[in-house]
Amino acid sequence: MNKIVQPTHFRSEGDVNTTLARQAWNAAMNDERTQALLKRDCDVFLHQAMSTPCLDTLEAAEGIYIQDATGKKYMDFHGNNVHQLGYAHPHVIKRVQEQIAKLPFSPRRFTNETAIKCAEKLTQICGGKLNRVLFAPGGTSAVGMALKLARHITGSYKVVSLWDSFHGASLDAISVGGEACFRQGMGPLMAGVERIPPAVSYRGAFPVADGSDVHYADYLEYVIEKEGGVGAFIAEAVRNTDVQVPSKAYWKRIREICDKHDVMLIIDDIPNGMGRSGEWFTHQAYDIEPDILCIGKGLGGGLVPIAAMITKDKYNTAEQISMGHYTHEKSPIGCAAALATMEAIEQQSLLEKTKADSQFMREKLLEMKDKYPVIGDVRGIGMLWGIELVTDHQKKQRAFDEAEAVLYQCLNNGLSFKVSQGNVIQLSPPLIITRAQLSEALAIFEQAIAKVCKDFNYS
Repeated sequence: MNKIVQPTHFRSEGDVNTTLARQAWNAAMNDERTQALLKRDCDVFLHQAMSTPCLDTLEAAEGIYIQDATGKKYMDFHGNNVHQLGYAHPHVIKRVQEQIAKLPFSPRRFTNETAIKCAEKLTQICGGKLNRVLFAPGGTSAVGMALKLARHITGSYKVVSLWDSFHGASLDAISVGGEACFRQGMGPLMAGVERIPPAVSYRGAFPVADGSDVHYADYLEYVIEKEGGVGAFIAEAVRNTDVQVPSKAYWKRIREICDKHDVMLIIDDIPNGMGRSGEWFTHQAYDIEPDILCIGKGLGGGLVPIAAMITKDKYNTAEQISMGHYTHEKSPIGCAAALATMEAIEQQSLLEKTKADSQFMREKLLEMKDKYPVIGDVRGIGMLWGIELVTDHQKKQRAFDEAEAVLYQCLNNGLSFKVSQGNVIQLSPPLIITRAQLSEALAIFEQAIAKVCKDFNYS
């Protein structure tokens, strides 16, 4: 057996759970039942990065709150991006309960009205030419199907993606993903992947004087022309974890390049779809249409795992190929949850609400940026915001320790979120949050920022 070598840690998708700060957090838990559950978890689950050791134990979840074994509630501004409707949404629960009582499972060779209605509704909210659907058990599987379809349609196996991107944790997904930490030690992966720099406004690899980002799209055309045989370009319309928000001009240029070179544009909207941007799907905010759209996470209403790949009728040519072939391909329960989620978003006018709440968050966070020197950048769209902490505004040095201090201070005060890249506070609250709750959460966050500025001697 090969000797296990401790890998060098790369800060990426989530907050680091092996630091002294995390150890101090865990040690401070004085509830015996919580410690016992954490110990049992540690003893039975296979350990993996960013999941072990666990932060706390949960016993309940409702609305915007998760509740631990001691009864403490956290406002959940993380939620693994499944919680657009918060937790235990009554409409979703009702529809799923009704479905379980009537038809809990549909074998692959059969169909059912719930799955058909769900697919029809998806094509309706997509609009445009996206009118063919395949369901999958999770977002990573949807990405896998998209890559397979692109190969079938174009006859090419080559794919271009972005550095720092994340498209799932399976072998094919990490092959096209842009974070080295997921590929480390995995050996040969899917061949034919080229990566280009992402359109990053604050600390981009190749910044220009006017601050624009369109030139990052030109790297795509350069690689397509130099490499040859490229069949697809895959990216999130807005990078979720550290919240990178490209310009409309960037995405217009990307669409033009893909059209010019017959390259399929795959948009991964798994974490941001179902309204987080203020649109049903994030690409709609950019007035473009992908050739393939991947969605998941929030599609199941925070209740049932379900994802989907949506494409155009002209690509419906894979009758002799199993694109997904998943056991729960047309899950009545999953589709009931997804259909109820779309209904709830419409009934509660959550897209319009998200746009209004977005402006409120923008104003409050920019006020904090002007007030607290540890905040280097604020960026976001809809109910997805990134606050980048730096030790120096000129050098933009990442404030790792400060970000951790803000995280644990907020956790102590009942606000949970994720830290990405080691220094970017990512705030993604449920779309159902009230303005009073949002104000309360931002007050908790500002209190932690102020304390960190004092404790770390920021002037």
